[in-house]
Amino acid sequence: MSKPIFKIVDELPTGGLTVMALKSLDKVVPGKWDNLVGFDNTIRTVTGETDEDLIQQIGERAVTLFNDKSQGYQRALWLYETVDNASGLLGSAALANRIGQDTFLGFLKNISPKPEKAQTIDLSVKLVTEVVAFCQINGIPGDSLGDFIAALTSYSGESFLRMAALVCFDGVIPLGADFALKGLSMIKGMNPSDLEGNQTFKGVKDLIPGNNTSEQLGFITESFEATQGWMNNLVSDNNITQQGLVNNLTSFIEVSKDKLDYLAAFLDMTVKYYYHTGVQTLARRLIERAVAEI
Repeated sequence: MSKPIFKIVDELPTGGLTVMALKSLDKVVPGKWDNLVGFDNTIRTVTGETDEDLIQQIGERAVTLFNDKSQGYQRALWLYETVDNASGLLGSAALANRIGQDTFLGFLKNISPKPEKAQTIDLSVKLVTEVVAFCQINGIPGDSLGDFIAALTSYSGESFLRMAALVCFDGVIPLGADFALKGLSMIKGMNPSDLEGNQTFKGVKDLIPGNNTSEQLGFITESFEATQGWMNNLVSDNNITQQGLVNNLTSFIEVSKDKLDYLAAFLDMTVKYYYHTGVQTLARRLIERAVAEI
């Protein structure tokens, strides 16, 4: 790891496109997220502690835990970071011939929408990344899908928001409100070579459970199937629609309604919500554990 964890948390942005996009979800799932940044600030907020010496101790213990390679914290951070970067590359991977004539986001001349298949793989791989990162952070085997599903029902704060962003930005905007149904049937029709050609999958495949791509595709399918109900409930309980999400985003992104595939590609390239909220989750878990151990 190039940077110490306290520096990573200190450098999380308080504004910019990622934070604005995440804040736009406040209209969809109100009050679920507070953009907690700064390592000492996070310690104070998570623990309610005011004693400077104790804050220092907790911070040092959290750093030690993170630096211990036998723990899963560094792997979880790598996953959050890599899946965002790989997905972002996909957004700009191919050139769309029609973009030249489009006024939409004219400054992003090299953006191209992903076909539905690529979008579905992206969504599925991000979902599995969450499963594996959850297992790494909690020190359980990477294929403990049951543990993840059980925990998902009590997800809160930045962890809940990360899943909501996955549903909204990688599901509903590019694929529509019935994305889970559409996505699952598409995954079930895929073969391992579909995954192997996908940038996002290639980025994180080393940590996805399975001895080969075929087994990994099986785990991805199983994870999607197991999470489908939760994702559908999130959409129906909060009346999430493509139109509503786009309206919330248009306060800071210029977008025309018939170019939702371009909007999805734009979000992929610019909104690093997995990394941002992933670092916040990681910091919170490290601090909670450090407190318990002191």
